[in-house]
Amino acid sequence: MRIKINIDTTGLKINRIIKFFVMSDLMLWGGWGLIGPIFSIFLVESIPGATVATVGGVVATYWITKSLVQLPVAITLDRHEGERDDFYTLILALLLAGFTALAYLLVTDISTLYIVAFLQGLSFGLYAPAWSGIFSRHLDKEHYAFDWSLDSTTIGLASGVAAFVGGGLANAFGFDIVFILASVFSFFSAMLLLMVPDLVMPKATITIPFRFPTFMKMKTPIDIEKKGE
Repeated sequence: MRIKINIDTTGLKINRIIKFFVMSDLMLWGGWGLIGPIFSIFLVESIPGATVATVGGVVATYWITKSLVQLPVAITLDRHEGERDDFYTLILALLLAGFTALAYLLVTDISTLYIVAFLQGLSFGLYAPAWSGIFSRHLDKEHYAFDWSLDSTTIGLASGVAAFVGGGLANAFGFDIVFILASVFSFFSAMLLLMVPDLVMPKATITIPFRFPTFMKMKTPIDIEKKGE
């Protein structure tokens, strides 16, 4: 007995904005996915006085900050027409995420650790509504579920592979390389979108040549003489 499953992929054309935003998401979550498996061990072993309870507090700080930031940012972005504010917010979030990954390596006490965790929550709290807003507006017609699933599948696979690779890198070379790579991938994600801003914010074009209004034209002696005639 044979069971055949046919999946019709005809017509599944993904537009350029969706492709670039999926790639951007892949880089960001792939980079931070490297940190996942070693984060708690890094805190306990590298930060003086850090305990398992500290790890819980840091993770809670991140999630609470991200959750509280998202909604006000989303409301603010929705109040403005166009995607310029979304785009700049997105770039800011990616750059902040890149700096935050490096900042973890500079932490020397628990108080500073919570500040960096707050910055991480802030960066992802800015990222989520800005990225989702632009992505949602450019979903392919009749393939909304596919586009969202494509992004979810991509970051899921990236996070899974990154977790495995991150653990191996930390075991072989130490924690620093993992956080540095997370930062690099975050910056690359921002650079990817900065290279194609015209996808989201098309360049303004002038189709009608500029002409001075008739009343602004300077009159020459010949014009005055003709008028007298």
